[in-house]
Amino acid sequence: MNPSKLVSTKELQSEVSRLNEELQMRDQLVQQLSQELFRLVKGNTSFVPAPSVSDRQIAQMQAMREQLQAVEEQVGFYQEQIAERDAEVYQLRQSVQELTDRSRMLEQVVQELPGVYRQKFAERIEPIKEKLEQLQKENRQLHTELQSVTYRLAVRSRKAKGLDLPTVESDDNRGIQMPSFGNV
Repeated sequence: MNPSKLVSTKELQSEVSRLNEELQMRDQLVQQLSQELFRLVKGNTSFVPAPSVSDRQIAQMQAMREQLQAVEEQVGFYQEQIAERDAEVYQLRQSVQELTDRSRMLEQVVQELPGVYRQKFAERIEPIKEKLEQLQKENRQLHTELQSVTYRLAVRSRKAKGLDLPTVESDDNRGIQMPSFGNV
């Protein structure tokens, strides 16, 4: 190989490595500058240039703001209606719960009514049964006394009249008359 070519290759390699170092340094500087610029822009919003806006865009933005305001008013109106309906629903749910509880209580009362009526009837009929038994006992006693008195009267009346025999009368036209046994 030629010594001039060797020197030039060495020179070229040293030049390439120097250029690489410079390139790396520039990359570092660009990165540092971009970070610094980002920090400055982020902290200072007035630094951003104002966009150019046409009259047509301004009119469109105004129309959109009006539409947005109308939509916000509608949303507010609907939110009020929803809140009122929610309150009504809450009240209706409470009412349904109260009525359900009352219905259950009434169903329980209705189921207990036959037993309550039987108990009350038994309580009320007990004095009547006792009175009826007392009256029946008194009735039997009076009936027994009545039979005894009737028997005694019959015995006395027989003793007073004597013997109570049937009488036979002879009547030609009538035939034989049947005997009378008195008050037996």
